[in-house]
Amino acid sequence: MRRFGIYVGVLVCFAAATLAQQEDDWRMLSGPQIADVLIGVTLEYDNAWQDFRASGKTLYNAGTNSWGNWRVENDQYCSQWPPRDLWDCYDVAVFEDQVRFTGAYDDVSFGTIRK
Repeated sequence: MRRFGIYVGVLVCFAAATLAQQEDDWRMLSGPQIADVLIGVTLEYDNAWQDFRASGKTLYNAGTNSWGNWRVENDQYCSQWPPRDLWDCYDVAVFEDQVRFTGAYDDVSFGTIRK
């Protein structure tokens, strides 16, 4: 039984080190970098896609089209979806072709840049 505890401890340490390394791989973006990465790009999500227009319009599709607005504010990506007037803002990080959005309550979503 003691060996089992040692193995579990080693696995937990390995997993923590792997997660820390993965976090180090992500590069946080500034406002101008966010715009550079998103303008003219389509991101693929698990069951949807979204494209980002230079005009500030964004099209999200999870089976049907939904038009919203986007902008960069205080080094964050912000979006607004009518009829709602409020804007939600997210920190943005990239790793290779992946884009990570992190909200104020640590809600996270990932997209892959469509090639």
